[in-house]
Amino acid sequence: MIDREKAEDIEAEAARWVWRRDRDGRTPELEARVDAWLAGDVRRHGALLKAEATWSLLDRARHTAPRPAVRPVRSASRRAWLAGTGGAIAAAMVGAGVLVLREDRFRTGVGEVRRVPLEDGSAVAINTASQVEVAFRREQRTVRLRTGEAWFQVARDVQRPFVVEAGAVRVRAVGTAFSVRRRLDGADVLVTEGVVEVWAEGSTRAPARLKAGQGAFVANGVGLREATPAAVDRKLEWRYGKIDLAGETLRDAVADFNRYNDRKLVIADPTIADERFYGVFNTGGPEAFATAVGASLGVEVEVRGDEIVLGGRRAS
Repeated sequence: MIDREKAEDIEAEAARWVWRRDRDGRTPELEARVDAWLAGDVRRHGALLKAEATWSLLDRARHTAPRPAVRPVRSASRRAWLAGTGGAIAAAMVGAGVLVLREDRFRTGVGEVRRVPLEDGSAVAINTASQVEVAFRREQRTVRLRTGEAWFQVARDVQRPFVVEAGAVRVRAVGTAFSVRRRLDGADVLVTEGVVEVWAEGSTRAPARLKAGQGAFVANGVGLREATPAAVDRKLEWRYGKIDLAGETLRDAVADFNRYNDRKLVIADPTIADERFYGVFNTGGPEAFATAVGASLGVEVEVRGDEIVLGGRRAS
């Protein structure tokens, strides 16, 4: 009796074919190899379509970003990508063309959004000023979020759960999609697909389960805050170079813009800090946002070197 290929192995191999297509192009030789692989199992067609959809989603930032400040990593079509920033990422082709990421540290600069395919078929989109470390083992796939924020599209592998560590916070998934944003006192978790378990090391509480459309802030204890799928998606617009405001205070909006830009917004008049704003803005456009604030609130806006100062209200 012939053993059926595991679904997670099919998904991982599909991701590798998508990566090769992006690296080498759809050459006749490569397409012949893909066709031969597809012919081996009817499940492979669906897996390839899913892998292509995931790759396309992560690549959207390259086409929608308003300025070079958002620089998603292209596929490993060039040796420079494999080398990564400062040589931090290296890769080797092993056996029959299987990609293995040997180094496991990924960084983004201020204003940079980067997408990275992982060797198991998963993918990660890394937000501005973030640091991620990957350590895949036989029994578990571990990702440590040292700073910042990242969104994970996890390839299913029931034998090796996918665990993200953000300080004391833990998020465990098998096959799903979710984001983690590390903060000083814990981490925000947003789920876009499937189900995850969240908990904090040292807490006496049992892990909490979050499903698609839900979010939680996890600190020493676990506190869930419900969110609609639309709200979760809105908070993840950074993947496409956008900040989506839906009633956030000026204080919070300024803090969000300042994550992505060297030129910082400064609120000079504390009486306007709790004003609320709506709209979609480019992450790399603090000047445009400041102009909107000035027009909406009737306040002075002044550029002073590396600062954009939101001043007091204009005299009527």
